[in-house]
Amino acid sequence: MVRGLGELESTIMDHMWAIKRPASVRDVLEHLQQERALAYTTVMTVMDKLHTKGLLKRQPVGRAYIYEAVSSKEAYTADVMRASLAASGNRAATLVHFLERLTPEEASALEAALQVYPPGGRSS
Repeated sequence: MVRGLGELESTIMDHMWAIKRPASVRDVLEHLQQERALAYTTVMTVMDKLHTKGLLKRQPVGRAYIYEAVSSKEAYTADVMRASLAASGNRAATLVHFLERLTPEEASALEAALQVYPPGGRSS
């Protein structure tokens, strides 16, 4: 099951998804310190947890690690959506409620996505 992210986890992942390249804890810390004071060990611990959760992969470089996002933000979001749907108990009813709440922009995005990837194109 895909778990939601805490505030600092989300901030770190947003940064990792935005830069689209490997980064050290120090790189991420320097970026985050532009907005708030954080300890190196705090960022290191959170990035280690994101690695344990499977969201970041890492390579040792000297005595530290270089981290990189395992997948895109869109792929992660899709996993969260699928996990929520699976946990709902009644997928059809959940989908109906979801569709009822779509904004016109979201409905247009859904229609565009279905043109790119039609239903029935792949089985799970």
